[in-house]
Amino acid sequence: MKARRSLVLALVASLLVPLAAGAQRADPVRRIGVLGSSRTGPEVDGFQQGLRNQGYVEGRNLLVEWRFAEGREDRLRGFADELVSRKVELIVAVSTSAAMAAKNVTTTIPMLFMLVSDPIAAGLVSNLAQPGENTTGFTNLSVELVGKRLELLKEAVPALRSVSILTDRSNPVNALNFKESQVAAGRLGLEVNIVEVGHRGELENALTQIPQGHARAVVLLPGMFVFANRVQIAERAAKSQLPLLGWQRELAKSGALISYGPNHGEIGRLAAGYVDKILNGVKPGDLPVQQPTKFELVINLRTAKALGLTIPPSLLLRADQVIE
Repeated sequence: MKARRSLVLALVASLLVPLAAGAQRADPVRRIGVLGSSRTGPEVDGFQQGLRNQGYVEGRNLLVEWRFAEGREDRLRGFADELVSRKVELIVAVSTSAAMAAKNVTTTIPMLFMLVSDPIAAGLVSNLAQPGENTTGFTNLSVELVGKRLELLKEAVPALRSVSILTDRSNPVNALNFKESQVAAGRLGLEVNIVEVGHRGELENALTQIPQGHARAVVLLPGMFVFANRVQIAERAAKSQLPLLGWQRELAKSGALISYGPNHGEIGRLAAGYVDKILNGVKPGDLPVQQPTKFELVINLRTAKALGLTIPPSLLLRADQVIE
């Protein structure tokens, strides 16, 4: 009888051990929030791919609360409040405006930003190498690249003398962008003026007034409102025979003559690596703010042909992509 009882207990134990081991192996479900402009951007695609590369599968071991303003920045604060109420472990902010909205509603939930022009000027961190707070992320070096974009535009259109800088009114680094553009413009023999827009009425007025003034080209600066209306802007610029230069390849695909900037998809993938570190206990303030090291030049030859422009071979040879 004792032998039979021992055999039964052994069998029960052998059945329970795999179950217990399986329970121990089950991954905990983590919850994060993503706050941004549009879910269709390459940075979001790259971010999702990066999460998969890190072993996160949405719906299995990861729950993502997606919140996108689709060009309406006034919605960001409410969305940030929603993410806090959903008790997310981390907020990923995909723009400067989104990051500032998140920072304004919580100082306890870790925050990771992407594509921020100048995180120090925006008040998000005090130091890039050692953020030292509950926030870290990735900058797109927008201010530093203003001069380079003007140089490319001047190279493509040598006779150019005057340029308008079109930007979101809410962009907190507009003053820095304009100052940087003035320095570069002086070196290139250009006149520049800045045009700020924040709603469709202002955009319509700007697109009407720019070709009536002295400007003969337009440089777009990063911003969710400008990005959301990129097709309309490109169409109006084409009708007015204004060369248009943007900050990422989606702008060139939408009709801009040239785009120049960091690879947003790669930034998204790198951001997913930071998400993994933070969810595994690393403090955001111990992770340095990263800056892009690779920049993409995209040229739209269809647009050049429509504008009657011949792009110099030297510029074409440097392009990462040529749209024909």
